[in-house]
Amino acid sequence: MSNNNDPVFSDTSYIKMSTADVASAPGSSSAGTDASLIGKHCQLEYCNQLDFLPFLCQSCHKTFCLDHRSESSHNCACAGAWAERKRLASLARPSAGEGKRMVELVSQKPCADDACKTIIGTSLVPGVHCQGCNRDYCLKHRLAEDHDCKSKVPIGARAASVATAAAVQASAKSALERFKLWGKAKKEEAARSLPKPKPSTAAQRLVAVNNLKKTAKGDTKIPPEKRIYLFVEAENETAKAKIPKGEFFFNKEWVVGRVLDAAARSLQVQNINNQSSKEEDRLRVFHVEGGRMLEFNEKIEKVLVNGNTIVLLRGVGPPPDLIEM
Repeated sequence: MSNNNDPVFSDTSYIKMSTADVASAPGSSSAGTDASLIGKHCQLEYCNQLDFLPFLCQSCHKTFCLDHRSESSHNCACAGAWAERKRLASLARPSAGEGKRMVELVSQKPCADDACKTIIGTSLVPGVHCQGCNRDYCLKHRLAEDHDCKSKVPIGARAASVATAAAVQASAKSALERFKLWGKAKKEEAARSLPKPKPSTAAQRLVAVNNLKKTAKGDTKIPPEKRIYLFVEAENETAKAKIPKGEFFFNKEWVVGRVLDAAARSLQVQNINNQSSKEEDRLRVFHVEGGRMLEFNEKIEKVLVNGNTIVLLRGVGPPPDLIEM
């Protein structure tokens, strides 16, 4: 029977017969006649309706009309035969991975640390590969400092490569030392031109702060109770500004980095901290009264008070981690 659907993998127990199927069906006595005028009678005993496009039941192989095409509607004598054939055909099909081998097999071996006997590569203890020394370690020794990675020669590395790596490391250390000396010289040079703290009594400081509050500029959206009033200057040699100094107020909840951005805009100082990673291009904030550089993430309410002076410096390096103050 020339149906376009594969009977074995059809989604229903019945399939619609085409006019060609009807004309060529066994027992048909109208060969050569227009198939659309032939039709077939429904083979249900009490129906016998003439249907020009009947349905073939794939279980009992009889033809039925639209109303009696399902197994349950014509009480099929071979109910379930179609489903069983479909199940067996599906089981006979080869699986997707049949005849193929897994690309990677789990390799169990001891941890590469000399003092560790842990077996890695199991489902419970996976191994961690170190790119530095090209070895596999357990979770306890996965970090470079835990297995002394620097002292190990990478597996597969040539002697020349090891020597080159050592030379690069020595060069980096030398560059770091030169940078420290450069930063220290820049800091000493800038310190000579920094303003000195304003020595005054408590009464004089109070008067100075009151005068500062009258003249200070800032974002008017900041509530008065959250404002901190500061003298801001740009150091002439390193941070050239169109406006050398000014009196401003900031939000005491801000961090130093945000204050630096606002102060640089107000004094019209070029600020490329977010664009350059070179320390000689970056601006820093120096607290005159505290005598130290401020970290970018420090909250100003914890390190500054009303009437303090901060100075914008460029290229003097970060606080003590890298360059000693």
